Amino acid sequence: MPIYIVDLYGSLLMIIFAFLSIRQVKRLRSENPQNVVWIYLLWLCYGLAGFAVSRSVGHIVKRVFITSGHEYLWLMLRPYSGAVNTIMFVVVASITLFFERIWKIYEHIMEDRRALKQAHEQLLYLNKHLEDLVTERTKELALSERKYRRLFEISRDMIAIVEWNGRVLSINPAGLCMLGWGDEDVKVKFFQDCFFNEEDFREVWKRLKMDSEVKNYECSFIRSDGLKFEVLVTGSVEVESERQMLHFWVKDISQRKNMERKLIQADKLASLGQLAAGVAHEINNPLGIILGYTQLLLRQCEEGSEVYDDLKVIERHVRNCKTIVGDLLKFARSAPTQKGEADIHEAITEVLAVVKHQFMLDGVAIKEKFDHSIPRLHWDINKMKQVFMNLLMNARQAIGKNRGLIEVETRLENGNVIIKVSDTGCGIPPENLPRVFDPFFTTKPTGQGTGLGLSVSYGIITEHGGTISVDSEPGKGTVFTLTFPIKEGMNESYEQ
Repeated sequence: MPIYIVDLYGSLLMIIFAFLSIRQVKRLRSENPQNVVWIYLLWLCYGLAGFAVSRSVGHIVKRVFITSGHEYLWLMLRPYSGAVNTIMFVVVASITLFFERIWKIYEHIMEDRRALKQAHEQLLYLNKHLEDLVTERTKELALSERKYRRLFEISRDMIAIVEWNGRVLSINPAGLCMLGWGDEDVKVKFFQDCFFNEEDFREVWKRLKMDSEVKNYECSFIRSDGLKFEVLVTGSVEVESERQMLHFWVKDISQRKNMERKLIQADKLASLGQLAAGVAHEINNPLGIILGYTQLLLRQCEEGSEVYDDLKVIERHVRNCKTIVGDLLKFARSAPTQKGEADIHEAITEVLAVVKHQFMLDGVAIKEKFDHSIPRLHWDINKMKQVFMNLLMNARQAIGKNRGLIEVETRLENGNVIIKVSDTGCGIPPENLPRVFDPFFTTKPTGQGTGLGLSVSYGIITEHGGTISVDSEPGKGTVFTLTFPIKEGMNESYEQ
């Protein structure tokens, strides 16, 4: 009897608990309808309720039929009751197995949901702070642009951006100044217009096509006024907005080239000076003996005779030779230098006083433009007078038989004394300018110059710590510029 009671009431409790579970899960699901766990539990409870009803009803019917004596009816219903129980159990198991797949899908959905939520939060943040972010980013871009724009504008070397067809898109102020271009020229000029030789332009483009860059290619550029100057070209190929652009950096090396030429000139003059000293020493003594004996023979010959005329020819040529030897000795600086305080204007005035009268008779005017703020310097004044005399005589010979003007200017500039001697003579051809300070180089007719005047002057000026340069234009005249550092001269003066 206790077993029957437990079986009967236990079956009833199974049904009650199953439906109570369904009710509880429905309440939870109503709070969160999208929660897949509650959905699973609800269907699981449905399956278990069906299993509980099937099993409990079967047990109750079994007890009723057995108690009432109709056991044969139970035997007929038992296979059906067992089948229903099995089906309900399979349904519960199927719900559990199906939920495993549902759970994996749910996990993916939740991951996507979290990602969407995170993206949504980011969008909300960006939407809220978009203006601030744009302002900050704009400020950074503006700062970066100003920085690189400043580098572009203050660079002392040319920076140019060029298309593949050679059209110049942008060029910095240093490049415009270097080429003598204006802002309007950039719109119509091509980069090949900068090259003095077309072969150099082709070589640069060839290297860019082969290696996408060219480094320190030395060539010549030409200004808008036709002036040629030496440069180093560096370029590279860059891709901007899906098109290839060329970036060029060009450095003007004209001053460096001039300095190299001056150093070569100085080395050459130093070597020739040593050679000249030896040659002058070896030749001067025999020339003196020849001249002495010639003069002795002239005393014994009757003036006007053939022998006398021949001896005079010998004497004249010997004296010319001694003059050349004397210039060689001066060029070699064999004479001792005696420096002392001197006024540059007094030295120039004394030289002008010697030549001024004769120049005026020849129709050559002399203009003086002195800066009297220049202090007294520590010079060998006699040698500097020789330099001024050489420059003035060269200017006079350049003017020739025509009327002209020689201007002597002095000024104080950036701690240097600048002396300029200019003329309106025939000028010097460009191909001769690099050789004007070479010993024995002259364009004067035979007998009018030895070609040592400027070489001797170059040596004297260098000895005093100065430099000399020449600018000339054929048919318009020549300007010789002497530059002396005033500090060096003043310091030496104070040491005295």
